[in-house]
Amino acid sequence: MSQPDLRAPMRLATTIRPYDWGSVTALPELFGTEPTGQPQAELWMGAHPGAPSTVGGVPLDAVIAADPAAALGPGTAGRFGGRLPYLLKILAVARPLSLQVHPSAEQARAGYAAENARGIPLDARERTYKDDSHKPEMVCAVTPFHGLCGFRSPAATAGLLDRLGVPGLRPWIGALRDGEPAAALRTVFAEMLGDAAAPLRAEVERALLAAGDPELAPYAEIARACPGDRGVTAALLLHHVELAPGEALYLGAGVPHAYLGGVAVEIMANSDNVLRCGLTSKHIDVPELMRVVGFAPGEPHRVAAERGGPGEHRYLPPAPEFALARHELDGERAHELPGGVPQIVVCVEGEARLDGVAALRPGESAFLPAEVSSTLLEGKGTTYRATPGA
Repeated sequence: MSQPDLRAPMRLATTIRPYDWGSVTALPELFGTEPTGQPQAELWMGAHPGAPSTVGGVPLDAVIAADPAAALGPGTAGRFGGRLPYLLKILAVARPLSLQVHPSAEQARAGYAAENARGIPLDARERTYKDDSHKPEMVCAVTPFHGLCGFRSPAATAGLLDRLGVPGLRPWIGALRDGEPAAALRTVFAEMLGDAAAPLRAEVERALLAAGDPELAPYAEIARACPGDRGVTAALLLHHVELAPGEALYLGAGVPHAYLGGVAVEIMANSDNVLRCGLTSKHIDVPELMRVVGFAPGEPHRVAAERGGPGEHRYLPPAPEFALARHELDGERAHELPGGVPQIVVCVEGEARLDGVAALRPGESAFLPAEVSSTLLEGKGTTYRATPGA
């Protein structure tokens, strides 16, 4: 198969990952396709070797590797070692994702090298580090979207636990009220995940399912979805965050989180490194997660949309690998996209047109190599556009 023309936008063929937390209906409804009867969790757009998009049958990572300077631009190629620095996804969440955290760049390099040295195959179930990159990420809601993100203040969590009325929680409540915040969170989080806490976790689940407290309702839903899972009680330490369509949330290294429901566009560094401690049937590595997670409490990092040109909303998180723009196309005004950087455009509603590419409908995407000069995006609908960060 021949190398595609890097001076023109190119349509992408993409992969949907069928993880068990995915919705059976959400992506088919969004894309106007027939349900398969199986979960459809993540649509991947990018050049990650785990599921690269293709152009005319050629994997996008191979297209880029054949001419990094033309595909990425000399600046991006130099900054990121000749690799596309981001991975773009559409998520459709029907039940909780794993309670998880992502490593820093230094932790990822060390963990990847250590597992390689131990001879753990990349596709082994017990493999934790799939690559040597960190994985900051941002989600932007397409439908109402919600999840858990970051540790709530220990005092506020103590009050929430107290309302469950479970006597066995008193030692944890006392530690959260009286201890140094980060140290108290570390101790309580570790104990909640430990085997010795299994009987108390069962009591907490029963109390959650019986509670009529609106603030506890998201955690009760987790208990219903994941009965007996060690992550249910630990989830109570985290903020519950709700995003309206168009609102965005950024997660840096060490921030514990779990998405719970809805459809969103997600962009991240080009990595698949996830450390899990619960709410999943996948590999769990509590000791490594405890080494990586940051225990300082704090508010979730919402990313406000900045106005670009007419109909353009830009999301600029503190990550050099990626930025995101939402384009609301009105059927009249064309949006001019600058050249010089690698871009992926995906349609989520209506229809979008790019120079030289057949119309994009929901779920369809195109890659714009850096060699493409400024090009016009037009149509009527909504698209998202991924670029490297500043």
